[in-house]
Amino acid sequence: MFGRWLNGRRAAGSAQGNALAGLEVPRTAGLLSCRVLDPVNEVVPLAEFVVTDSAGRKVFGGETDPFGNVLATVPAGEYRLAVTAEGFTPFHASATVVEGGHASLGDVTLQLSAPPQLPAPGEWEVEPMHSQIGFTARHIGLARIHGRFNNFAGAVRIADRMEESAMHVIIDAASIDTNVQMRDDHLRSSDFLDVGRYPTMEFYSERFVHRGGTRWGVTGALTLHGVSRTVTLDTQYLGLGNGLEGETRAACRATTELHREDFTLTWQTMLARGIAAVGSSISIDMDIQIVPKT
Repeated sequence: MFGRWLNGRRAAGSAQGNALAGLEVPRTAGLLSCRVLDPVNEVVPLAEFVVTDSAGRKVFGGETDPFGNVLATVPAGEYRLAVTAEGFTPFHASATVVEGGHASLGDVTLQLSAPPQLPAPGEWEVEPMHSQIGFTARHIGLARIHGRFNNFAGAVRIADRMEESAMHVIIDAASIDTNVQMRDDHLRSSDFLDVGRYPTMEFYSERFVHRGGTRWGVTGALTLHGVSRTVTLDTQYLGLGNGLEGETRAACRATTELHREDFTLTWQTMLARGIAAVGSSISIDMDIQIVPKT
C-alpha cells in the first residue's frame, strides 16, 4: 500500500522538494513503515512502537494509527523496530533505510501471549512491606506533590471465577506522608482529611471485570471523609512469583483518579490571577503484593 502511494507521490513531487502527502522528507532521509495485525488479520491500533538505531539509541516512538500503521521518517541508516501491545508477544525486526528510499516491512503479525497464571482460589492478604499506596496532586497549577499512606491493610478473596473475587482495603488516614511535616499536619486537619472524625479510608470491591490480556477493572465503594463513592481501579495483573522464603506472591499495579469535591474535601485558597493552591484532581497509584493468608 505504502509502496504504490510512495512511488506515485515521489514521481509527482520530486521536483517540489520530495513533498509526500504534505510531509517534507529530507534528501538524506527515507521512510520506514509497516502495518500491525493480530493473528486473525485484524489491525491493531494504538500498539506501541520504538525505532532504535544501530547503537540502540531511541530515534522515534509512538503508537500505531487507527488502521494499525507505523510510518516514520528517519535518516538513512540501520534500524531496529520493536512493536508491543497488550496481550501480544513483542515483535522485533531490522530494516535498512536509504536516502530517498522506503523500507517497508509490510504486514507484521503479533502473536497472542499466554496470560499470567491467576492466584489460586482462597483467602489472601495485602503484604504491606512490599506494597505502596501513593498519590499525586497538582500544586499552584505548576508542580506536582507526591505522597503516600504508610499504614494500610487489605484482604482479598480469590474466587473460582476471578470475576467473582472480592477485596477490602483499609487505610490509616493519619499515616499520610508527603515528606513535609507542616503540610502533613495540615492535610490531617479539618481542612482536609479531618482524621479526628474520619480516622480511616476504606475500599470494598463490588466486581472484577477482565478487560483483556493482563488488564482488569476493579470497581467498588470508596469511603473517604465520611462520603462513599463508586470508583474503578484500572489494574494490571503482573502474575505470580516466589519471595525470599519461597512463599507464593501475586502482584498488580492499579491507578485511578479522584476529585476532592466528590468527597466534600473542598478547602481551597486562591493565589494571584485566580490560580488554585491545590488542584481538584488527585491521581492514585498503587503497587500491591498479596500473599496467602496464614
